Amino acid sequence: MADFNAIAQQFTEFYYNTFDQGPKDLAALYRDSSMLTFETTAIQGVTGIIEKLTTLPFKKVVHKVATLDAQPSNESGGILVMVTGQLLVDEEQRPMNYTQVFQLLPEAGSYYVFNDVFRLVYG
Repeated sequence: MADFNAIAQQFTEFYYNTFDQGPKDLAALYRDSSMLTFETTAIQGVTGIIEKLTTLPFKKVVHKVATLDAQPSNESGGILVMVTGQLLVDEEQRPMNYTQVFQLLPEAGSYYVFNDVFRLVYG
């Protein structure tokens, strides 16, 4: 069994560094069968997911991961990754809390995002 914690850590660092530089570059991580639920909106497929991520109402974002938990998720090598953290958008000084869950599935020696659920945490 692959070291799911190390893979989750590497994936998370890559995902948020890439997102903060330009979310269009995340397209390689998704497939047409992938699904993103962003707040209450569910979107399936690479094109729709990247369209959603690139049309969010801010120009600049910085994610700061606070916690990362991972578990093997199925017998074919999937990994469930749960992240909590804060994000700063544009020139805002008060960070917003968020949680995000990824279901990573193996493919050709690497992993892709099959499920992605993002939610801001208010209160």
